[in-house]
Amino acid sequence: MSIHTPPSPAVRHASAGPRRPVRREPLRLNTFLRRLPLRLGVLILLVFEIYPLLWLFLGSFKTQDEFQNNPAWALPEGLEWNNYAEAWTTGHMGTYVRNSLLSVVPSLFLIILLGVAAGFALEVMVFRGRNTLLLTFLAGIMVPSQMILLPLFTIYFQAGLTGTLWPLIITYTATGLPLTVFMMATYFRAVPREVFEASTLDGAGIIRSFFSIGFPMVRNAVFTVALVQFFFLWNDLLISLTFTNSDGLRTIQAGLLSFQGQYGTVQWGPLFAAISINVLGTLVLYLFLNQRVMKGLAAGAVKG
Repeated sequence: MSIHTPPSPAVRHASAGPRRPVRREPLRLNTFLRRLPLRLGVLILLVFEIYPLLWLFLGSFKTQDEFQNNPAWALPEGLEWNNYAEAWTTGHMGTYVRNSLLSVVPSLFLIILLGVAAGFALEVMVFRGRNTLLLTFLAGIMVPSQMILLPLFTIYFQAGLTGTLWPLIITYTATGLPLTVFMMATYFRAVPREVFEASTLDGAGIIRSFFSIGFPMVRNAVFTVALVQFFFLWNDLLISLTFTNSDGLRTIQAGLLSFQGQYGTVQWGPLFAAISINVLGTLVLYLFLNQRVMKGLAAGAVKG
């Protein structure tokens, strides 16, 4: 006669087979509900950001009859590519883009060259009065552009510079330098001083330290500052309207403002096409340099 003993808990657990996975649907549902307001906010933001660009781009393919007879949100019935050709030739967009490049590119080059060198000198070099000089540049940021336009116009007129693009180049450079110097000084502050001290011990001069060590270490920051300044200068309207006295000297923003009066009545298709050329050009440039801009923004966040 055998005595039956019940199995131990370990044996019962082993013979019970694999455990069924715990259901996590409530946890996932709670996570989804917590993130739902954020996702809705991002979706609403995308609608407000992307819909105007999409509406602008689609409107550039509409005919004049579609603008007059159809609702504003209606899709184009066809692709009127002639709007872009008319905006570029009859609307003088080619001239406006050329004038913008001839005034913005030299100004941006001078701003970056002088601003990076000044930021390096104010933060890395040690000399008497550098803090006062940095505060002077900071004071330049707080001067409104509207206050200096009339005195500058008088100076340019007496110097015989009116009727050229030189007033734009000089004014753009002067107004862009204070912010550039301040930003570059901030970025150079994040560079460890030991690096420059080691280069000095190795016999490198100040110019070699700047081009061989300082500039390469803030290269992404230079791209960031250059892109910020480019958008400021490219989208300028007030300075361009003040110092350009003929249609052949207008930049793209001033040209878009006077675009409506070139046909007697407003030709909405070519006007939308001209605005699309301006907007899409700057958007493609930003998307191309987006990664460098992000690296440059984070470069001065933490001091090395």
